[in-house]
Amino acid sequence: MTAPRPWIIGESTWPTVRESRYDVIVLPWGACEAHNTHLPYATDNIEVERVAAEAGRRAWDGGARVGVLPVVPFGVQTGQLDIPLCINLNPSTQSLVLGDIVRALDVQGFRKLVLLNGHGGNDFRQMIREIEPTTNVFTSTINWYAVEDPKAHFTDAGDHASELETSVMMHIAPALVAPLSDAGPGAERKSRITGIREKWAWAPRQWTRVTDDTGIGNPAQASAAKGARYFDVVCDRIASYLSELATLDLHHRYE
Repeated sequence: MTAPRPWIIGESTWPTVRESRYDVIVLPWGACEAHNTHLPYATDNIEVERVAAEAGRRAWDGGARVGVLPVVPFGVQTGQLDIPLCINLNPSTQSLVLGDIVRALDVQGFRKLVLLNGHGGNDFRQMIREIEPTTNVFTSTINWYAVEDPKAHFTDAGDHASELETSVMMHIAPALVAPLSDAGPGAERKSRITGIREKWAWAPRQWTRVTDDTGIGNPAQASAAKGARYFDVVCDRIASYLSELATLDLHHRYE
């Protein structure tokens, strides 16, 4: 049986937490949704929780006092409501949840929060803008899958259950990945609207009209080795961010 990791709040006892100093709190936030036919519904949660834990470990080992909270397992799924057990939290609901968490941290004296996002449908930026004037907690957000350019690592990074996500899952949770021969091709139907197709306009996608297998991006060339390399780079960069934030004087954060 492994010993509790002191940077993982969910594994820590009350005396440990009471006697510890946490300079940065990390909140992983994922989703519950279908991921093609070869990855589990909890893929976003598993990945963001593992990235948070490993980045937290690296920062902790470097002297930064980081506390990683349990993952919030549900995200915005308004375009997937017709897929069974894709559980939706509206952005307005997320904002209320985030506000409650930030207020709790504020009352308890914590001043730095990092929202580590693992789901493309989540966007916390406007929520943070709204909360910021009401709190002493400095909140920032990171999409872990955007920390490193996937084009340098993957042939078809896609954006859902693709080579990127599949490779990372093959590295961190291989027992939960079905054989790639079971996976769909992740083909995406493009919008007929030019601006949306060229990505200078945006509208939410209705998932089952865009993809037949719920994936976007072909996972065929995924491998655990690719996932390990990408995971390592991402965790290093996030750990550096956490370490820098831990020592930052919030009153002098601009040059």
